[in-house]
Amino acid sequence: MKIPALLLTAALTVSVSVQAEPAHVSLKLVADGVVEPVSFVPLPDGRALVADQVGYIRLMKAGGGLTETPVADVRSLLSAINQNSFDERGLLCLALHPDFAKNRRLFACYTAPRRASAPAEYDCTLRVSEFTLPAAKPLKVDPASEKIILEVDKPYFNHNGGRIAFGPDGFLYISVGDGGGPKGCDIGLGHVPEGNGQSLRTLLAKILRVDVSGADAASGKAYRIPSDNPFASGKEGLPEIYAYGVRNPWAISFDQGGNHELYEGDVGQSRWEEVNIIAKGGNYGWPLREGFDGMNREHPELPPSEPKAEKGLRGEPLIDPIAVYKNISGWHQDPEAFGCSVTGGYVYRGKALPEFTGHYIYGDWSGTQGQPQGRLFVARRPAGGKGQWAVEPLRVSGAGKFFGCVTAFGQDNDGEVYVLTNGSTTLTPGRGKIWKIVPEERAATN
Repeated sequence: MKIPALLLTAALTVSVSVQAEPAHVSLKLVADGVVEPVSFVPLPDGRALVADQVGYIRLMKAGGGLTETPVADVRSLLSAINQNSFDERGLLCLALHPDFAKNRRLFACYTAPRRASAPAEYDCTLRVSEFTLPAAKPLKVDPASEKIILEVDKPYFNHNGGRIAFGPDGFLYISVGDGGGPKGCDIGLGHVPEGNGQSLRTLLAKILRVDVSGADAASGKAYRIPSDNPFASGKEGLPEIYAYGVRNPWAISFDQGGNHELYEGDVGQSRWEEVNIIAKGGNYGWPLREGFDGMNREHPELPPSEPKAEKGLRGEPLIDPIAVYKNISGWHQDPEAFGCSVTGGYVYRGKALPEFTGHYIYGDWSGTQGQPQGRLFVARRPAGGKGQWAVEPLRVSGAGKFFGCVTAFGQDNDGEVYVLTNGSTTLTPGRGKIWKIVPEERAATN
């Protein structure tokens, strides 16, 4: 595989360098037999829950391999999914409550059928729900035990986001895409003129934060608003909003160490894919800009005619990504364009690969639209922790060299990172696999 040039600094004119010796890793296959694995959540005992987009929650044993009987079958709760085709709807993410060992609370995010209160022409409803996972063996979730926490109406099938994670503060963070549409660019049905990313009166194109420790009797909501949310009063913006100006956040994760920062992979439009560190109240620029560049909303594949915006509509500064790479849709035949859809990952905190400690491992869904040629990257934190992160590819060798589309990442209790893949760009049965990232030399002896 040709190793692309790497984006090392970020400005309107970007300096580029070729990494002569990219890092080498191998992938150890630990489970297979699913359709499209989209979420990997470790249990306290070393096993893990794996969410399959088509509506199953499977149990991965501590030594690898999936149990035959699903932990849950939530297909009856989902909106329509195009089987054997590309689709962004379905079961999207799982998260365990921080006190799961005691309360057994399991949270899931998925697309439900359009609710009656939504406009008739809308496609579906993004839903976050709570379930109880009994401690009895075998583990089994009753879909009828569902408690709906939060819902967001979606005009189109795509740009759902739908990734959830509990922060070190105990609150639940939820990523929501901008609403999607055939044209993109935050334009169309369900999009306001300034773009949902810049509107504080919609939950679309946001990172949300809610307190699921109890309901709010005054509002009738199944959650409370953290008192320090940036718009907690509801006067300037919706109180659930934690950060805004994101396009299609896939995915979000908290660093297990360091400052426990929140990382977000934001899928770009046509020219740039980006990774952000999410700060409370931060505006990440969509659709005023893309990556470090300006944005041409009418012709997003073309270079912008205006410089990148530096401030939001209320005069607030826009926050730069920590890392970007070129999207092949806007950079045809450019050797520095090595992806089409970022898949967010995790900061490595394991022991097997000490050279990656404190650095962010992530990937690109397919490398080239329509082909299962996903790629892996590592963004290395700069000295002192400030400034742009250097991006380099991870060259995969050994038995797991071919791994398909990178659909998601996971991280176990020891900080080791897993890659979730689909050998097809469609929801084709049996093509999904879960791999563990391991040192190259170890894989050679397996």
